[in-house]
Amino acid sequence: MEGRRHFEAIIVGGGIAGASLAYFLAERGMTDVMLFEREEQPGYHASGRSAATLVELDPIPSLRDLKVQSAGFLRNPPPGFTEYQLLDRAGILIVFQEPIWGAVHMMLPLLEAQGIAVEPLSPRQVADRIPVLEQQYFDGAVFLPDDGHIDVHELLWSYLRHANRRGVRRRCGVEVTGVRVESGRCRGVLTNVGEFDARWVINAAGAWVGKIAAMAGAAPIRFTPYRRTVVTFGAPDDLDVRGWPLVANEARGLYFKPESSGLLASPMDEDPADPCDAQPSDLVVAETIERVKQLAPPLVPACGPLRPTGCWWSGRIQRSKDSFGSRVRAVAASRPAPPLVRSQRTCCWKAAPRASMPRCWRRRAP
Repeated sequence: MEGRRHFEAIIVGGGIAGASLAYFLAERGMTDVMLFEREEQPGYHASGRSAATLVELDPIPSLRDLKVQSAGFLRNPPPGFTEYQLLDRAGILIVFQEPIWGAVHMMLPLLEAQGIAVEPLSPRQVADRIPVLEQQYFDGAVFLPDDGHIDVHELLWSYLRHANRRGVRRRCGVEVTGVRVESGRCRGVLTNVGEFDARWVINAAGAWVGKIAAMAGAAPIRFTPYRRTVVTFGAPDDLDVRGWPLVANEARGLYFKPESSGLLASPMDEDPADPCDAQPSDLVVAETIERVKQLAPPLVPACGPLRPTGCWWSGRIQRSKDSFGSRVRAVAASRPAPPLVRSQRTCCWKAAPRASMPRCWRRRAP
């Protein structure tokens, strides 16, 4: 098998896009497929570092339709597809200020008509659920009870496992260095381990998709990777956050949610960046903590010092010295194999080379 040099299809990239494509091709009978991943394990970059949340609310109709259609698979995957549940339906709670709140409230009948479970909440109802929020920063909220956290590790490896059982091959540590084009069609790839032929070459290279496209001489469509920062920290000792949904403030640019026994927070940053193995830095982490101080003050005392059992997920991260940041240690470690080890999901910062939240939330605070 290792000596084969011709395949019906070659997939470049072993993240969630490449893995899911391999699975669905195999499900439809195309099993003569080779998946190449440059890193030593699949899902090393954005797929393995995503906050991974199903949020069906989206102001863009086409994206909302895609989310609704995908939700059924995540909630009820095919029998035998996964060993653990893919979706933790902890819910999504998004708070809004006027005039956006009025527009969102008018959308509710449309969302319900699409089959999206959604509940409008008053400020008092929000405070009953999440008592740490400062009510001056929102006028209403929506709660999506059937949405929540996606187990990316389980989803990614379930795709790969079932694709492999149907005959799809996978090789890690193989970098595509060129694409062979004949008569206007991609006919193969050049790699660090030799040349491979294929009838189809599929570009699923994540942040590197533009670079692979350029190798093939494709139309110069601009692809821009974005950096997303996430900080995790311990919850207050007197506050049980395990049952909380993900909470997002649209206007102020902050979301947080339970993560292991603590909390995970992000400033919803979306900073253009070159494709790379994103690494920690300082500024945005300080900004994140400042937003937490402003929007949910009771959570801040729990931010330091961090517990020694915590680990850091690398990616792109921002941290700086302020009243909290000076007590935080950043460790820019790459994710070890196997990825997303469950016991390691505590006390860390992480960021991905792309944004992991819906477009409707990708707005910096004023």
